[in-house]
Amino acid sequence: MNRYAFCRPSNIALGLGLALLAFSGPASAADEAALIESLRTASERFEDVKVALAEGYIADPSGMCVTAEMEGQPAEKGDMGIHYFRPDLLGITGTSPRVSGTGTHTDFEKPGVLVYEPQADGSMTLVAVENLVFEKGWKEAGNTAPPSFNGHTYATMIDDPSTPADEAHGFEPHYELHAWVFRDNPNGAFEPFNPKVTCKHAPASNHQH
Repeated sequence: MNRYAFCRPSNIALGLGLALLAFSGPASAADEAALIESLRTASERFEDVKVALAEGYIADPSGMCVTAEMEGQPAEKGDMGIHYFRPDLLGITGTSPRVSGTGTHTDFEKPGVLVYEPQADGSMTLVAVENLVFEKGWKEAGNTAPPSFNGHTYATMIDDPSTPADEAHGFEPHYELHAWVFRDNPNGAFEPFNPKVTCKHAPASNHQH
């Protein structure tokens, strides 16, 4: 993609439209469908995971395929998948014992995280884009409320060490919001889990409950 393509009038208009949606209340069904389509267009090149890797995304070091059950949620909510993220956009500072960072990136036109569903043949199918903001960095930037997009507030993810589940799937306390732009989600386009996504084809060691 031409690095200056976003400067064209049509793309400027799209960018302004997304900015307005980001700071407004919940959009109508038609507006939200149009937004999902625009986000799909912006990220469709990542349907080839090799393109994602070439642009700096890396697989979650844990390799886990995240499910609702793994995070202490009802299994019927569905799964997420395997996360690939851009360390620079997330401001990653470490990966052990948990992934930590300082980033405050929230641009869904350039998502910090890509979510893939593992397939039986070992390939990866892109199902969602996501932005993840570490709580510490977000608060240090002067924010007092979680980030939001298009009227949807990011979920607050903090692990509870007193439970067997990992409520933050290996990350330090953070905010996250998924946009299911490549797989319809009956729960809602911006909900965390999708019953139409499965981790059943992930390697056994990476499919945790």
